Amino acid sequence: MSISYAPTSPAVTSPTSFMSRIRESLECRTRIGTRVTLAKNDCAYSCGDPDRNIYFLESGSLKTVTFSRNGKECLLRICCPGEVFGEQGSVFGHVRSESTIAMQDSVMRRMPYSRFLSAIADEGLVGDFVAYLAYRLAEQQQAITNLTTVDSEQRLATTLLDLANKLGNGDPVYTRIEQRLTHEELARMVGTTRSRIGFFLKTFRAHGLLDISPSSRFIIHRPRLTAYLETRHS
Repeated sequence: MSISYAPTSPAVTSPTSFMSRIRESLECRTRIGTRVTLAKNDCAYSCGDPDRNIYFLESGSLKTVTFSRNGKECLLRICCPGEVFGEQGSVFGHVRSESTIAMQDSVMRRMPYSRFLSAIADEGLVGDFVAYLAYRLAEQQQAITNLTTVDSEQRLATTLLDLANKLGNGDPVYTRIEQRLTHEELARMVGTTRSRIGFFLKTFRAHGLLDISPSSRFIIHRPRLTAYLETRHS
């Protein structure tokens, strides 16, 4: 197979639009990959697994985690419908360095890397996939930088805004995060303790930056939380 690494198409300029094109391509290619249903807490793959597949989440939500030497879980990413995951492990190695676990009942598409590459080559998306990989690496590097240079209160505010973008439902002012998140899960994302998360959330509520629904979902006031971050960064 000959693959052309043409410049990125002007029509595909962001990870979101790249994912949209991938979704359209897969919908037209129903025979690419295997559709797999996961129950809550099932693994798409586990740390140490030999695996060179790429995955596409059709419904539900997943979390990608890694573990410290003493077994402590560190949450790296939450994956939402319409997103590709497992891409870095399939490109750069055959053994998984992380686990991806269903946060709720989910449906995904599992695709051999070679077939996925062939499909995006046919669509002229190889260059965009390379750009997407660069974006994901930069995103991880920024997360590492934030852990060492930004205090945990700001990291929590940034994390909540990101989750509102990915898991939120509602208007641009008040956004409800549909996935129920525990203080423990937030602590793993932010890199702090459950007690600190509880303290920060109490402070955010007191200042009207967020609220919590009767069903324990976070309701984010986007403009106020964004203004809070801009003030802290200035």
